[in-house]
Amino acid sequence: MKKFQGRVVTPGEVTAEAVVTTEGFNTLASFQMALQFGDKEVKCGDQSNKQLYGKSLLGKALCLPQTIGSTTGGLVLYCACSMEKNPACMLFANHIDSLAAAGAVLADVWVDGVSMPVVDSLGEEFLNYVKDGMKITVKANGVVEVE
Repeated sequence: MKKFQGRVVTPGEVTAEAVVTTEGFNTLASFQMALQFGDKEVKCGDQSNKQLYGKSLLGKALCLPQTIGSTTGGLVLYCACSMEKNPACMLFANHIDSLAAAGAVLADVWVDGVSMPVVDSLGEEFLNYVKDGMKITVKANGVVEVE
C-alpha cells in the first residue's frame, strides 16, 4: 500500500475501485449520456479520452490530472450527484479548477444523502502509480491510500 497526501476540497471518507486517466477529463462529454439519455451504468462518453471511454464511472474512484472542457463542468458534477450518477470520489493530481470545485462544493452543500469526497494536489507520482482496478481509500484528512 502507498499513501499520498492531498488537499481536501469536499470532505468525506470512502473506499472504491480506481478508474484512471492521465488525460484531461471533459466533464460534460463524459457524463452526457448518463445525465441526458439515462445510461444507468454511467459509462464515460468522451470519445477523445481513450483511457476512460466506455468505462463505468458510477461509484468509482476517479483519478485524473484535471478537468477540461466547457464552462458547464461544475453544473454537470452537481447534476451527477443530485441524480446519484457520480463517482465515489474525485482525486486530482493537480490543483482542481474553479468549475469542478464549484460543482463539487455545491453538491456537497445542497445534495442530501450523496457524498463525493474530492481531494486535489496529490501529485504526478500519484497518477503514475495508480492503475485501473486498484483499491482506493480516501481519509477525512486528505490521505489517499492505494492498494
